Amino acid sequence: MNLAAAWASFDVRIAALIFVAYAAVDALYAYYTLQVVQRRPYTAATAGAFMYFLLAIGVLSYVHNILYLIPLAAGSWVGTFFVVRRGTATADNSITP
Repeated sequence: MNLAAAWASFDVRIAALIFVAYAAVDALYAYYTLQVVQRRPYTAATAGAFMYFLLAIGVLSYVHNILYLIPLAAGSWVGTFFVVRRGTATADNSITP
């Protein structure tokens, strides 16, 4: 698919959905990592399952149009940024290095 065809089939609503989904994926990934480090198996497993479910939705979306990788990457960045920033502000000294 060339770039002109990709722009012609690009849907802003789908891009927004991908952005939100991948913000949630990265938030879940950061949360998952914290739960694994704190040895909480049930919450870590649940976060991991939701994370992979959302990843599958994203993959199904961007395999048809490579331009959907842009909101995917942006959502990923936002999700990680806010979870790490919130975790840094509220974490006790045993979690932060």
